[in-house]
Amino acid sequence: MRVGMVGAGWVTQYHLPAWKRVNGADVVAICDPDKRALHARADAFGIAGRYASLDDMLASETLDMLDIATPRQFHADNVRAGCAHGLPILCQKPLGVDLVEAESIVAEVDGAVPLMVHENWRFRPYYRTLRNWLDEGVLGDLVAARLDFHSSGMLAGADGLRPALVRQPFFRREARLLVMEVLIHHLDSLRYLLGEFDLHLARLARSNDEIIGEDSATLSLTRRDDGLPLAVSGNLAVHGAPPAPSDQLWIWGARGTIHLDGTVLRLLGPEPREVRFDPEQSYQASYDGAIAHFAAGLGTGARFETAAADNLRTLALVEAAYRISGFQPKAAI
Repeated sequence: MRVGMVGAGWVTQYHLPAWKRVNGADVVAICDPDKRALHARADAFGIAGRYASLDDMLASETLDMLDIATPRQFHADNVRAGCAHGLPILCQKPLGVDLVEAESIVAEVDGAVPLMVHENWRFRPYYRTLRNWLDEGVLGDLVAARLDFHSSGMLAGADGLRPALVRQPFFRREARLLVMEVLIHHLDSLRYLLGEFDLHLARLARSNDEIIGEDSATLSLTRRDDGLPLAVSGNLAVHGAPPAPSDQLWIWGARGTIHLDGTVLRLLGPEPREVRFDPEQSYQASYDGAIAHFAAGLGTGARFETAAADNLRTLALVEAAYRISGFQPKAAI
């Protein structure tokens, strides 16, 4: 399998090791207009084909698939280009800049070529284990669920810097920030764990003038089939929280409670369990799992968990958060 990598940015340092773990796969080419990033990534992973654009790469290489890891504003055009060449496509989330664009891409492309959205959070080992526990019925009838994703990364330190913006400078210019860029992962993972939800209440806010989008969100949802309540709280400007956020998930049931505390998964109740996961290994494992799932699906023809049509349901929740909250970004910095 000759893989073409679209983009040489930060996230590809996790994509490329994952491809090396796929038997029979070889990333033979990579494209990016940033020459420094392009050659640095190609040198690090021994990629011979190096191109300034996707069009150049498609014209010059014989490929079996594309892995798209460009900024989201380029995803639609990248997917269309790959589809025009009949190539199976793995595209980083989200499929479009908003639900409308993503729906348009699905209408144009889905079914013409295999298309999977690279939504890897649900492939983290602790979420796969948690899903197995739920399938075992360890909680009995579910009562409620809550997920918090809190950090102090948007609070200025003694040096005047905000750690979240040091780590990810592009956050400054994102008009749709916390929900579209981060909580989209959690909403998808919660769908994977618990099923389909409807969003009823949303409050989004911005904590500082160095960003134009939201950095806090409070969402209230109910499960579609039985009304199970789900509360989601994301906030990057919480005093007392660590600079780097971690998932805090509680699922309450009649027979016990599941608590995910970062990378520690606990079952509390009559038959307690605890499993600890290595944070760094779990992070890479999510990319490994998503890419292995894509490659396996191409081989067997099995449906992708995060097929493009399925991912529209996650994007619908994201879109609802912005619509219901009425949040408006500030003028561009």
